[in-house]
Amino acid sequence: MPWLQVRLAISPEQAETYEDALLEVGAVSVTFMDAEDQPIFEPELNTTPLWAHTHLLALFEADAEPASVFAHLELLTGAALPEHHAEVIEDQDWERSWMDNFHPMRFGQRLWIVPSWHAAPEPGAVNLLLDPGLAFGTGTHPTTALCLEWLDGQDLKGRSVLDFGCGSGILAIAALLLGAEQAVGTDIDVQALEASRDNARRNGVADAQFPLYLPQDLPQVQSDVLVANILAGPLVSLAPQLTGLVKPGGLLALSGILAEQGEEVAAAYAAAFDLDPIANRDGWVRISGRRR
Repeated sequence: MPWLQVRLAISPEQAETYEDALLEVGAVSVTFMDAEDQPIFEPELNTTPLWAHTHLLALFEADAEPASVFAHLELLTGAALPEHHAEVIEDQDWERSWMDNFHPMRFGQRLWIVPSWHAAPEPGAVNLLLDPGLAFGTGTHPTTALCLEWLDGQDLKGRSVLDFGCGSGILAIAALLLGAEQAVGTDIDVQALEASRDNARRNGVADAQFPLYLPQDLPQVQSDVLVANILAGPLVSLAPQLTGLVKPGGLLALSGILAEQGEEVAAAYAAAFDLDPIANRDGWVRISGRRR
């Protein structure tokens, strides 16, 4: 069925007031959107920052009258409305629309990431079947692509891998399919661990090959290869811990790093690793090297 969509142009200070008011007048959902393509990177812990110019989108059932909605909003807030707009939008199968736009992707020479509902373009290649669910990591983001291409270029046969911040498990599972003997995954999000487990089983990976832990439960092991696609701030602060998780002579690949943050992250690992030239894609970078 169609929906009435109401859009308000607000400041961060108005967000709570208008969110509450929209719900009070019958909105079935309220969503915040960036009005100016302004990025927010690495917010402070326990904060939910908004953009300087934010659009508040609210959906109402199609029989709602825009004039009545706006009049009630003014009564509830006691102020003239900010810039606003209403339109009727047609309903659609959002899940099907997303699935139709997620296609098989090749990384390096051997590896394909294939949606679980899609036929593999090269059945004889290394095909990772992925259903990302609600966790990050489909291979579409430059940071994931940089890590997948790096893994494809390594000789992983018989090696142990640690995926720190595993998300959907895409990097660890790719490493296993590329020849690694075992991959350990860790993530702060229980839902991510469940997505990793589901994707591993979808690819025929046994639980014993891919043990999963919350960070506080991670055993003190040293791996042949460590990959961490998280954020620059945590990568810098965790440098001593991550370094200790890599064997002497072991390999490291880090991403989730903006280009302007690359030198700072590299400096945090330079004392313990012989680093490769920083790899760059679309404003994001990968830092890799071998532990001394």
